[in-house]
Amino acid sequence: MYTFTVIAVLHHFLLLVSVQSAPVSSPPDLPPAFREAAERAKTLVEKILRDIPAVHTTTVNTEGLTLDPSTQTANLQMMMTTLGIPVTPVLKPLSEQFTLKICVSRMSAGTQLYQELLGVLSNRLSGLNDLKADLRDLLTHINKMKELAQLGSGGEDDQNHGPDLAFSPHGDYDVQVAVHLTLTQLRSFCHDLIRSLRAVASYRLRASGAR
Repeated sequence: MYTFTVIAVLHHFLLLVSVQSAPVSSPPDLPPAFREAAERAKTLVEKILRDIPAVHTTTVNTEGLTLDPSTQTANLQMMMTTLGIPVTPVLKPLSEQFTLKICVSRMSAGTQLYQELLGVLSNRLSGLNDLKADLRDLLTHINKMKELAQLGSGGEDDQNHGPDLAFSPHGDYDVQVAVHLTLTQLRSFCHDLIRSLRAVASYRLRASGAR
């Protein structure tokens, strides 16, 4: 009986030691292909940023509509509402509330928004097709990131809905203002995209609840 008790206690002790000394697994990492897709997306966003000034010069010739932030007026912001141009999905630093899934989903939603806005405007004005094609390719890269990280297409984020493009600029001035506002907002969104793409490229999934 004594021998059995000693063996049982020893077995229990060794079990505890083995459990406590077992190495703690590292949080799962994103696959290298995800980071490669993020880098390709960032490179394309940088190209879009370089191209926006030239596209604006080519397509917008109304006096007073420039990319200089100091020239932006409250009246133009009112025109954005009047024309029905949707608000850009907001990108924030990654956190427990603003997860990788929400971030990449908003990247996708915002890129789709501007691709479709330029698609509508290109029917009224030439010079927008190359930028629209770049946004199409960018959307492909971002959706590839979502696929590689197995983020799915959950609907927990209220800014992930498809854009409502029920706007229809009637006259030439409205078209000019719509193109100007779209390019201005796209430039701001691209700056946010670059920051977010840098963040997600170095992101490590948590051991639980990452997806």
